[in-house]
Amino acid sequence: MPLKPEELRSHRWFGREAMRTFNHRSRLAQMGFAPDDYRGKPVIAILNTWSEINPCHTHFRQRAEEVKRGVWQAGGFPLEMPALSLAEPFQKPSPLMYRNLLAMEAEELLRSYPVDGAVLMGGCDKTTPGLVMGATSMGLPAIYLPAGPMLRGNASGATLGSGSDMFKGWAELRAGTITRDEWEDLLSGIARSPGHCMTMGTASTMTSAAEALGLTLPGAASIPAPDSRHARMATLTGRRIVEMVWEDLRPSRLLTAGAFDNAVTAVLALGGSTNALVHLVAMARRAGVALTLERFDELARATPLLANIRPAGKYLMEDFFYAGGLPALLERLRGSLDLDALTANGRTLGENIAGAKVFDDDVILPVGRPLVAEASLAILRGNLAPDGAVIKPAACEPRLHRHTGPAVVFEDYPDLQARIDDPALAVDADSVLVLKNAGPQGGPGMPEWGQLPIPKKLLAQGVRDMVRISDARMSGTSYGACVLHVAPESFVGGPLALVRTGDRISLDVAARRLELLVDEAELARRCAEWRPPPPRYARGWGALHARHVTQANEGCDFAILSDSAATPEPDIF
Repeated sequence: MPLKPEELRSHRWFGREAMRTFNHRSRLAQMGFAPDDYRGKPVIAILNTWSEINPCHTHFRQRAEEVKRGVWQAGGFPLEMPALSLAEPFQKPSPLMYRNLLAMEAEELLRSYPVDGAVLMGGCDKTTPGLVMGATSMGLPAIYLPAGPMLRGNASGATLGSGSDMFKGWAELRAGTITRDEWEDLLSGIARSPGHCMTMGTASTMTSAAEALGLTLPGAASIPAPDSRHARMATLTGRRIVEMVWEDLRPSRLLTAGAFDNAVTAVLALGGSTNALVHLVAMARRAGVALTLERFDELARATPLLANIRPAGKYLMEDFFYAGGLPALLERLRGSLDLDALTANGRTLGENIAGAKVFDDDVILPVGRPLVAEASLAILRGNLAPDGAVIKPAACEPRLHRHTGPAVVFEDYPDLQARIDDPALAVDADSVLVLKNAGPQGGPGMPEWGQLPIPKKLLAQGVRDMVRISDARMSGTSYGACVLHVAPESFVGGPLALVRTGDRISLDVAARRLELLVDEAELARRCAEWRPPPPRYARGWGALHARHVTQANEGCDFAILSDSAATPEPDIF
């Protein structure tokens, strides 16, 4: 049965006859609102991650107004609230270090104010999981509005993909095959509109995952940010959240184990970012779902890569939208999905995707003609990664799927920067580059350093890929034979901390193995000699982060936040 007006959470603030409620109403009058604007109506928080430092969200000022229009149209009362903006290109040492801060802020904003439901506005990589994690823990009806991808890049007559072509261009500049002017031309044309990366980077991966989870309206994740249909989707989202409040449709009803399987399957079929593992595990734990790395690998073995999108493929998100977008891709995967999973529009996923058409079979490939038949992601284990690591086989040279070579070790990122292009560095194409102290605590915040640069002298020899191993992450727009998320991380004494230059390392993707070929007695001796490095921070958020952050295989959430214990509602009287 639908809620009654007196059952709204905001009624406690605005509907009762008490001294405090009189004060609440007087303050709304101070802002120009009359009782008819809000009494007996769902109060909708619009959590807007707009910021002048976030290029992915530059259109969010206008989109917030369009969301408000939909809320007003549906009989709700919208209140826009700024939330922490995690800008991937600029925030250091890593936006992941602040994802949990956004999650805390989102949860506490919704808990501490007179709010009945929420529209979550995000898109840039960490804003999607941060907002969803916070809203899930709070438990109010919530719907997600993705920022949408930017338009295709263009420079010198070539179509460019954000991130991917920048990394390639940087390698060619260092190799001396392009000029400085050509490099500057690439930089000026690679990102030319509002919106997040239009490659299948972390942003497009996570907004698509949110849609597959049922947290958006159908098709919302694929619409380019500047497209007028994105503005219309914002208004429809505003309308729908009001209905969700009356229906009491909370995240707990949407975020089931089947919904997370749908999200993982979508990520795999898209050739999505390895960062999805960290975020989806954290999001699932907030919903009380035990999503493991083994489940990712199990689904990966059965899921074809169908989206021909860079960096694994040829096209970009704008092409994907024109080809039918995520609903069309999911329709092709119908037999692999939980079609009964409920979604934000009140219908099942199966109902939402029924009849969705693919308009370009070269962008969204048929199941019988996949870009990669299976294992677009692979989970590795072994004595170097007892709690797991991940590699993206579709984005690296096949010859490196099985490789053994000597380690070239960098103790941290400054060490890497100082020595990677040193002509005297003892390295060749068979070497295995190893970066330590780049994990959740060591980075700190597990920065996207995992696509270690190819040494300049090897670039000059034509080498464009080699095995690289770290406890860091890498951008979803990155590529190469990069083993990431090694857990436990080296900073806390994981086996990666024990690797030395010259040690032989074996990678076997098919066998899902990552082994340090050093005998157990020597490893035990090194372990006994190892001493923990000093803490990165003595105070503030950094110290709090180090104290509570979990390892990559556990989602890098805070243990105190992933706990499912209920937090009491505020006592306002």
